[in-house]
Amino acid sequence: MSDMKRFGFRIQTRGGSTVDNLVIQGRDQDEAEKKLRQVYHHCKIIEARVLADPALSDGSDLEGVISLIANDERAPEDEHKA
Repeated sequence: MSDMKRFGFRIQTRGGSTVDNLVIQGRDQDEAEKKLRQVYHHCKIIEARVLADPALSDGSDLEGVISLIANDERAPEDEHKA
């Protein structure tokens, strides 16, 4: 199974409107562009970029949230002992 990547696009529709922050998944940029053009026929791609994987960039934050939850769950027990 291939890893899917996220691609961000900024396009100009055939009617002239600009659409920012379109995010499309694909194995590569060509596949993502193909999916984009299925929805936005005859669009002009102004900008295309690979987006960072949020799961990798937020890993340390997840650990922080888990530790906060664990500390909150212990707090009521500590209060009853006092």
